Amino acid sequence: MELTNELSELISKQKLLKSWSYIWHPVERGYNNRTLYINVGDFNIKEKEVTQLMKDKFIGGKGFGLKLLWDATKPDTKWDDPENEVIISPGPVGGISQYSGAGKSLLVSISPQTDSIMDSNVGGYFGPFMKFAGFDALELQGKADQDVIIYIDGVNHKIEIYDDPGFSSDSHLLADELTLQFAKDSKEAKNIGVVSTGAAAEHSLIGMVNFSFWDNKRKAARLKQAGRGGIGTVMRNKRIKAIVAKIPDMQSNLNNVADLDSILERGKKYAKTMKDYDDKQNQMRRKGTANIVNVMADYDLLPTHNFKFGSHMDAFKIHSDLLRDKYFTQNVNDACWYGCAMMCSKGADNFELKTGPYKGDKVTVDGPEYETAAGLGSNMGIFDYDAIIEANFYCDTYGICTITWGTIVGFLMDCYENGIINKEITGGLELKFGNAEDALELLHQLARGEGFGKIAGLGVRKLKKLFVEKYGADEQFLNDIGMENKGLEYSQYVSKESLAQQGGYAMTNKGPQHDEAWLIFMDMVNNQIPTFEDKAEALHYFPMFRTWFGLMGLCKIVWNDITPPDNKFTAEPHKIPEHVDNYVTVFNGVTGLKIDKHELIRQSERVYNFQRIFNIRRGFGLRKHDAQPYRAAGPVTVEEYESRAEKYDQQLKDKLNIDANGKPTIEKVAIMRKFREDQYEKLLDAVYERRGWTKNGVPKVEHLKNIGMDLPELLEIVGPLQ
Repeated sequence: MELTNELSELISKQKLLKSWSYIWHPVERGYNNRTLYINVGDFNIKEKEVTQLMKDKFIGGKGFGLKLLWDATKPDTKWDDPENEVIISPGPVGGISQYSGAGKSLLVSISPQTDSIMDSNVGGYFGPFMKFAGFDALELQGKADQDVIIYIDGVNHKIEIYDDPGFSSDSHLLADELTLQFAKDSKEAKNIGVVSTGAAAEHSLIGMVNFSFWDNKRKAARLKQAGRGGIGTVMRNKRIKAIVAKIPDMQSNLNNVADLDSILERGKKYAKTMKDYDDKQNQMRRKGTANIVNVMADYDLLPTHNFKFGSHMDAFKIHSDLLRDKYFTQNVNDACWYGCAMMCSKGADNFELKTGPYKGDKVTVDGPEYETAAGLGSNMGIFDYDAIIEANFYCDTYGICTITWGTIVGFLMDCYENGIINKEITGGLELKFGNAEDALELLHQLARGEGFGKIAGLGVRKLKKLFVEKYGADEQFLNDIGMENKGLEYSQYVSKESLAQQGGYAMTNKGPQHDEAWLIFMDMVNNQIPTFEDKAEALHYFPMFRTWFGLMGLCKIVWNDITPPDNKFTAEPHKIPEHVDNYVTVFNGVTGLKIDKHELIRQSERVYNFQRIFNIRRGFGLRKHDAQPYRAAGPVTVEEYESRAEKYDQQLKDKLNIDANGKPTIEKVAIMRKFREDQYEKLLDAVYERRGWTKNGVPKVEHLKNIGMDLPELLEIVGPLQ
């Protein structure tokens, strides 16, 4: 894209609304020791000190976001109140280029979908660039009375707020436009990161946020997504059009780490593992995260027809080899941050759009990732990568989470096929499984803020309520098949046959997102955690371990998707001990501290329990909020049961000593349901005990003291609930 006359004319009309200068100083051992506060309502801009308590207890990234949001809001603050915030923080390790996957940022806000505390991670350049420009976190509060663009100028050390002279509404254009505006020439484009969302975020509760990264080969700004929980909707509610960060240039050690040599040594070793074993293991550099589409289908874990099934006879049509061989550009540096050897940010280039406002345009589509291929594909009964990639592009540029959208539309299709909604209600859309054309039209309607598309943008929880109240739908049935927990839509794995994964979804702080725990293979395939105690230990360790990535600014995929060749011979191969040791070494190398792998978990426990109590402060975070829709646990319908009748019948015999022969399927469904619901309640008991919580899911005072998180404001909340 070039700086056209039209774009130049737009830029010339732009008005500077506020300018604020600051004194820059370099990052020291991973920290700036200050954060940036901007109120877009009154244009108040100031620095805030990062205290030692913040670093000791909250570490960075998600931890800083939670602490700042706690201090800024009240227990009854609503998502669209001016005092709600969007906070961005990359963490102390974020921005190093010597170890793979260190470009992540964490966003924290009160969610429009859940009304509780949401966090979402994202790659791209903005977070590290903001840090190098001078700040450990960006805290955005207030509501502007017009669309504004925030510019963090790390070259001249100024914060500027501009009006929007009429830039594009959608991210694939807006990111390019703002990159071109703030880059003096094409060489400077790589020094700019843009945060934006799209038109659909303005008309829904499910808006996501795009972070750009400059692709020098493609000469375009590409996008990574902070998808979960509607943070893009909060951003647009504040009338923030975009945020831009610029640095003078990327250099090798802008974190000014304590021990660069130790980080380099571990980074080189990991890069060699990727080079030697990626093609033999997962082909991340050729297929990206979508490498597991066919694997999930083979193991009956690929969500199909609103999570009803785990595979389909047409699943071969979305085999990951097709992405590798037909769609993804190969042999290019597809890393979304400097120095990442995994390079899994695959892109489909020169993809010609067939629908919507950009019909006929040839674009680069980022992905699809696995979650996108499953959500926009099999979960809707769509087994066609052309349709999936088209929907992928429009979700991204419109500012809609592909995971959330895939689960919403799968639910709507299930409702349509069960007669709960019809063409009269949908405005003529035939939302049957497999109808890619009408599914895309639904998305375009959402972007335009019209028709049934705008209704769909409410999310599954509010759709269930609407269908019961307005159309007389069976509330129990909708609760059974509506794949949401805490108001957040399920991410794209079938958890029916993994009790541990059921807990890994429904016990999460923010809602069912697999970034806390992905235990399906340990539990279902490898049978490594057979007892409740084993499952509870896994549901303690892995959520805490994965939380740590969000404190640091690290990508979790780098940890376990490619493993060293001798990993299978270690005592705990599921933890990837060599990589755990790498992370401890990297953290110590950055900060100069001397933690071990046990303190790594304690760091996360402090923040994890803080978030749980934050939710309790807002009226959530108890046992009843960890309930799951039954479809996450077992077969809701006769059709579901009979699709796997032989396996289910055998389970009744093995686990309950019940002979299924001659019993009507509806009776077997009821027996199975009672058993599985009882199992889940027992799992809750075991996990709560292991985590140091009461049977109602409240962190115990004694546990908070043991982990060093007995802050007075937390004890005030949990004390009366013991």
